[in-house]
Amino acid sequence: MRKLFLLSFITLNFCAAFAQTTGYWQQHVDYKMDVTMNVKNYQYKGKQELVYTNNSTDTLKKVFYHLYPNAFQPGSEMDARIQTIKDPDARMVNKIKVDGKDVKESRIKNLKPNEIGFLNITNFKQDGVNADAKAVGTILEVTLAKPILPNSKTTFTLDFDGQVPIQIRRSGRNNVEGVELSMSQWYPKIAEFDFEGWHADPYIAREFHGVWGNFDVNITIDKEYTLGGSGYLQNQNEIGKGYQDAGVTVVYPKKTKTLTWHFIAPMVHDFTWAADKNYMHDVVKGPNNVDLHFLYKNNPKTAENWKKLEPLMINVMDFYNKKIGDYPYKQYSFIQGGDGGMEYAMCTLMLGNGTLEGILGTATHELGHSWFQHILASNESKHPWMDEGFTTYVEDFVLNEMAVKEEKNPFKGNYAAYYKLVESGKEQPQTTHGDRYDENRPYSISSYVKGSIFLSQLGYVIGQDNLAKTIKRYYHDFKFKHPTPNDIKRTAERVSGANLDWYLVDWTETANTIDYGIKDVKDNADKTVVTLERIGRMPMPIDLTVEYTDGTTESFYVPLRMMSFEKENPNPAVKRTVLNDWTWAHPTYEFIISKPKTTIKKITIDPSGLMADVKQANNVYEIK
Repeated sequence: MRKLFLLSFITLNFCAAFAQTTGYWQQHVDYKMDVTMNVKNYQYKGKQELVYTNNSTDTLKKVFYHLYPNAFQPGSEMDARIQTIKDPDARMVNKIKVDGKDVKESRIKNLKPNEIGFLNITNFKQDGVNADAKAVGTILEVTLAKPILPNSKTTFTLDFDGQVPIQIRRSGRNNVEGVELSMSQWYPKIAEFDFEGWHADPYIAREFHGVWGNFDVNITIDKEYTLGGSGYLQNQNEIGKGYQDAGVTVVYPKKTKTLTWHFIAPMVHDFTWAADKNYMHDVVKGPNNVDLHFLYKNNPKTAENWKKLEPLMINVMDFYNKKIGDYPYKQYSFIQGGDGGMEYAMCTLMLGNGTLEGILGTATHELGHSWFQHILASNESKHPWMDEGFTTYVEDFVLNEMAVKEEKNPFKGNYAAYYKLVESGKEQPQTTHGDRYDENRPYSISSYVKGSIFLSQLGYVIGQDNLAKTIKRYYHDFKFKHPTPNDIKRTAERVSGANLDWYLVDWTETANTIDYGIKDVKDNADKTVVTLERIGRMPMPIDLTVEYTDGTTESFYVPLRMMSFEKENPNPAVKRTVLNDWTWAHPTYEFIISKPKTTIKKITIDPSGLMADVKQANNVYEIK
């Protein structure tokens, strides 16, 4: 285990160092934390030492930390959001009767003092000198004792004491399935500073952004508990729990009520753990000798499904390695805990008492986030579609590959959900900050569904081979960095040679829609004149098929002029004619089929269904 850690540490830090030599910079942190958990009152105390490296060209006079547990207090911004949004998250409300009517009430609103979350900071010092640290909601504002110059380091130390809240969202105690401790967003976490400045977002709703670094964490807790989470356990001989099957000789300390679990997590941007007295713990070997840990409640039904899950997740990881790139760490943990499912560094916390199909879907999605969030660390708060959407894309892809009967278009349901959002009139541009959508439902569809369509539709635009190459190159070029929307666009341009700025702008920065139609089909002697029209604002290249009464089929391709690109024939078995390009400013386009109209049975725009045309009815001309 120690050798694996050192190898990973060297490899990952080489990647970070390489990034710094190419004109790109990012901050770096090294955390050391010692925390003791009191399982009787769910309070914990800890000390943190953080070595902060300023790789920017800025001189920093202030820094900011996240104090996430403070969100779970009556009157917090999270509480206010739950009370005012039209469709609050069902997990975060109680249904009560008011004047005979069902009303949704924030679960945070009435938390008692021993049920809230809090994280208090004391004794904050910079290089041994006191610094002014002030808690403002879920943010700690620190005025430094001395500025941090460019390309220099400083060391912050602090003491913290916290309380684990009743489990309401992600972090918390005693969740709906009886897991005692889900310890996500539990420690003072320094905010990200990048080329855009500080990202000290208050914890109101959902997503996160973090600084790359190394974590060295000691967790002292009652010896009856089994832990799992981020990083590599360094003292498994002392701990023993769950490691017997791995051939570890267990040496239990004598006359002790607690054990200290020592984890090291190299080159990650978060650290999460969970604990329960009733965890089963299995370890199986995954692709590239990665240890896959499964921690789940010890009851017959749960155990049966989780045992069946284990070989399936080996297959899923193998698929992701081939589809995206190799998982770079040497462990990943699937842990029953939290609510729903949420991605964390080298692990997920997820509900685990449902059907095998449901657990598989959640585990597949959360594992996908290891690539599209915890290795490709985009800013989830500003661009949630980049991690949620891309993860949804690969999840749908792999589950279809593993299905008994594969669907021709595994993303069909995503398109249907997006069309309903457009019809509702509630769509907001994907540039909307994740916390500032008017409602939760439009946020979810925009992030998960429309974000997934960004990729599946990109395959329609540049071709499936180019899409596959784009995904792999994007991962290779931007792992252990913080890619932005422009980075995925530029990667696709480098791979395909197409100009794609229009695609990124229209799809993600506006609520423009795609709507093409077959306006007219008429005879012209022994030929047929077809007129197409662009109704929506967003332009697209057009694939079109013509089916004839004699059973033959041919296709036509209309390039989009602003792309300066010609896509390869997606179906080489069908003869294709490449037509003149179509400009955006011209609302109609006319072309000729060299056969009379009487020979035509059906004309279809985009038979693949991968172009997100919001009105499908006018995409087909059919003679019955």
